[in-house]
Amino acid sequence: MKIKKIGEPTVIMSNPLSKHNYFAWPSAERLQNGRIAVGASGYRLSHVCPFGKSVLSFSENEGETYTAPAPIIDTVLDDRDVGLCPFGESGLIFTSFNNSTDFQRTYLDRHPEEAAYRAAYLDTVTKEEQDAVLGVTFRISHDCGVTFGPLYRAPVTSPHGPVELADGTILWVGRVFERTLDRVVAYALDPENGEFTFRGAIENIEDFLSCEPHAIQLKDGSLLCQIRVQNKGKGGSKGLFTIYQSRSTDGGFTWTTPVPVLEPLDGAPPHLLQLMDGTLICTYGHRDHLPYGIRVMVSTDGGQHWETNLSLYENNVSSDLGYPATVILKDGSLLTVFYAHPEEGPAVILQQKWRLEQ
Repeated sequence: MKIKKIGEPTVIMSNPLSKHNYFAWPSAERLQNGRIAVGASGYRLSHVCPFGKSVLSFSENEGETYTAPAPIIDTVLDDRDVGLCPFGESGLIFTSFNNSTDFQRTYLDRHPEEAAYRAAYLDTVTKEEQDAVLGVTFRISHDCGVTFGPLYRAPVTSPHGPVELADGTILWVGRVFERTLDRVVAYALDPENGEFTFRGAIENIEDFLSCEPHAIQLKDGSLLCQIRVQNKGKGGSKGLFTIYQSRSTDGGFTWTTPVPVLEPLDGAPPHLLQLMDGTLICTYGHRDHLPYGIRVMVSTDGGQHWETNLSLYENNVSSDLGYPATVILKDGSLLTVFYAHPEEGPAVILQQKWRLEQ
C-alpha cells in the first residue's frame, strides 16, 4: 500500500493572538447532517495547564474551512482529550477528562515564567468545585452538536470516546479512570440518561500499562480494540510505546488476550477506521526517534495482518504530537486530524488529506 498526500498539512485550530495557543488531542467524525466535526482540547498554555477547554469545530465543505473552536466542556479543571461519537439520527456524544489541581501543581516548575500565573488560578478552585467535575466528563447533543445537555461523568476514559454498534448500543471501551487501577473495560452507555452498564474487561498485559484504547465494530459484527501499551512509572514510554490488539465476538462481554501489532517503539495511541470495502486503517503517533510523525497501518483481512509504518506526516521539531483521527471524505479520499508543533511554538491542530493506493 502507498499513501498519496493531497496538498500540504493545514492548521485548523490555533489561537495565535494569545498566549493561550496550545491545542492537542483531537478527534474527527462525519455527522449525520453531512458536516465534519473536529473536537480537541484548546486555549491552553502547554501540555498540562489549568486553562484547557474542550472545544468543537465544524466544516460544511469537506475540511476546506472550519468554524472557530467553541468550548463544549469548560470545567474549573484542565479539560483534555476530546472524543466524538455520532449516534442515532442526530445524536453526538462529546467526551473529555481532566486532572486535579494537585496534579497540575506538579507541573508548575516546568514553566517558571508562568508558574505564578498558573498557581494564582489554581488557588481559586475550591475542593467543592473540583469534586463536582473531577474525572471523565461528557455531554450529549440530540441535534448534531448544535446544543448539548448537562455534564455527565463516566467510569472510563479513552481519547476518541465510545462507538455506536449496529444494534444501536453505545459501547465505551476505555481505561478505568482511577490511576491506581490498570484495566481496560467495556461499558454500554444509555444516551437518554447517561447511565452505564458494565460488559466486560480486556485481560491486563502483565508488567505494562494499558491505556488509551479505541474500538470499532467490523462488517462481520465483531469488535476490534487496539490499546496503547507502555512501561509503567515515570518515563514509561521509554523502551516501550506501542499498540496491542484484542477482539470480541459477543458485543464486548468477552475479549481475546491482547497481542502486539507493532514493534516496541513504533508508536501509539491508535485510531481505527473501516473503509467501505472493508479495509482497515489505523493512524497513530510516532514519538521515539526522528523523524517524529503520524503513521498509518493497513489491514485487508479484518486486522489479522497489518502493513505498518506508512508515513503520513513528519516533524523534526518536537515529539509532542499525535492522537490522529481519520474520516472518509465524500470523494472517497481521507482526512486525518492530529496535533503537532509545526515549528518552534505551541502545538496546534492540523489536518492532512490523502488517499490509500495499491
